[in-house]
Amino acid sequence: MKNIVLVDRNEKALLPFTYTRPVSLIRIGILTIQEKWEKRLNVSSSFLTQDYLSAKFPCELKDLNWFINASILPTKSLELAIQKLGPNQSLYVDETWIASCGKELSQATNQLKVDLKVNQLCGVSDIFRLNEQEINADFDLLTKGRTSQEPGSFCQIFGDYPLFIEEGAKMNAVTINTTDGPVYIGKDAELMEGTLIRGPFAACEHSTIKMGAKIYGGTTVGPYSKVGGEVSNSVIFGFSNKGHDGFLGNSVLGEWCNLGADTNNSNLKNNYSNVRVWNYEQEEYADTGLQFCGLIMGDHSKTGINTMLNTGTVVGICANIFGGGFPDKHIPSFGWGGADRMVEFRLKKSYEVAEKMMSRRGVSFTVEDEAIFEHVFNESAKYRMSF
Repeated sequence: MKNIVLVDRNEKALLPFTYTRPVSLIRIGILTIQEKWEKRLNVSSSFLTQDYLSAKFPCELKDLNWFINASILPTKSLELAIQKLGPNQSLYVDETWIASCGKELSQATNQLKVDLKVNQLCGVSDIFRLNEQEINADFDLLTKGRTSQEPGSFCQIFGDYPLFIEEGAKMNAVTINTTDGPVYIGKDAELMEGTLIRGPFAACEHSTIKMGAKIYGGTTVGPYSKVGGEVSNSVIFGFSNKGHDGFLGNSVLGEWCNLGADTNNSNLKNNYSNVRVWNYEQEEYADTGLQFCGLIMGDHSKTGINTMLNTGTVVGICANIFGGGFPDKHIPSFGWGGADRMVEFRLKKSYEVAEKMMSRRGVSFTVEDEAIFEHVFNESAKYRMSF
């Protein structure tokens, strides 16, 4: 039996999320990219990632492996094409490498080109831009041939697309509109009373949607996350909280983030021009080609109450933003402060905060996590020189 090795591609363009994870652990739709490939190919997988991440995310090779470009979003057509690969063959769409088969990646020298549509994560805004289509694809993958649980009391469900409720989910007095796409409610998730949802939408396992929340289509709330207020076309990877009123739109939050009460982001410029965001690969602000783009926030970053974030704000990891006014549109990792002043967040203090937050969910902050933080702290120091 073959073994999947998910190979990082575009990792610099996908910062700050790839500071702390391989590309394939990005959540888009309902599942991570890794989970999508494993479910489609029915094979376990590991990672070929950056050196400093490999202690936590090791690579496991067997005699025969499928090496797959981790930034590629799987489809049925790609799945079938990859399964047909023989030893030492590589699959390409135009000039984009998709996958290879062999004992080592370098041995796959026989190139096969196919004419297929490919969706690839080339930048962070692609995560929310492609989220709607991925919710649809993952919904079909997860629910085919299965029977949904029944909704609770006093729920209003309408629309032509399906609603699927996993075992243990709780929802009463909730309104769900599936006119534009399906709605997936994960295992042991809770939708509190008064929640308003428009599909396509996914609430992953053990997530909580707070009372009176207004959730628009193209939104994913990852595992163990809590969300209230107004959210539109956004992806929350998991273990993050936006528990109070405030707007989050066309945005992506990593894991272990917390948005203080009444934190709001802008997702549209007043002159309606395209939004430019900080691009770590180019080391400058770059045009997303999008009119709508909100907040991009890496793992373990937080905002204080009443924080205002400008259109296309990019926040690194372990940052803490607070105070009045609009802070800069690029908040470096381990930045602490706001519009008036930023200082450097001490590395060892970041360990303490992460350990406390993670322990509340029964997750350990490991020595491997410490090493990752230290690497990112040193690598991102150049962005904090102006503090």
